[in-house]
Amino acid sequence: MRLIYFLFLLAFTGAAVLLAYENQHSVTLTIFDQSITTNVPVLVGLSYLAGMLSGWTVVGILRRSIHHVLERPIPGEYARAR
Repeated sequence: MRLIYFLFLLAFTGAAVLLAYENQHSVTLTIFDQSITTNVPVLVGLSYLAGMLSGWTVVGILRRSIHHVLERPIPGEYARAR
């Protein structure tokens, strides 16, 4: 399974690198009346990293939540805690 994850990561990284390499022009981003001009490779790289970070965070939260829900309490554990 890890090999499949690695291959997907490699494919997406390769696609992002190819996109950045083929588009070497500048773009201007406007957010809340603020403008910033940057190259497409920088924008693609930052977007890719932000997506990876947010994806890992969401997956981690879901794993912990599912693990917490699936844990079975030990009989009598609540009585011992008091």
